[in-house]
Amino acid sequence: MHNHDILIRLRYALDIKNKDMVEIFKLGDIEVTKEEVMQMLTKPKDDYYDEYDEYDDDMDEDGVNCNNMMLESFLNGLIIFKRGRQEPKPGQPQSQAPAVKNKESVNNILLKKLKIALTLTSEDMIDILDEAGVMITKGELSAILRKVGHRNYKECGDRYARNFLKGLTLRYRG
Repeated sequence: MHNHDILIRLRYALDIKNKDMVEIFKLGDIEVTKEEVMQMLTKPKDDYYDEYDEYDDDMDEDGVNCNNMMLESFLNGLIIFKRGRQEPKPGQPQSQAPAVKNKESVNNILLKKLKIALTLTSEDMIDILDEAGVMITKGELSAILRKVGHRNYKECGDRYARNFLKGLTLRYRG
């Protein structure tokens, strides 16, 4: 699943308005205009875009490319938008290093940050996936929510991410 697909589905599921999208990006320390947000939310005309480079910061002819850094900034902004800014504890760095290391960990970061932003428990997440027709155990979910490098870490596939967003849509819009 590409980053613009995630943004489109998340925006629909949580019924986020365009001006709120701009504000969320701003809270995540990225300045975008309403027009750039609209371009990010536009699907490419060509559905066969395997060469689509997630790490390319340039604009393409179909719109603004939402790279991993922008998506993570959006998710960080969503946490602040939903829960408020958290003051750093003494001795903690002001800003954290990007959590998205590669294309594969994007789905894991998505689930972790949505869990925080929407104040979901593991049971809530299991229920949301169940509403979308996907059965997952608490142990499997725990493995997906672990840090990369942990011995029990499991990569989150597109199936779980897509169905989690579908379950959010059913819960928040249904």
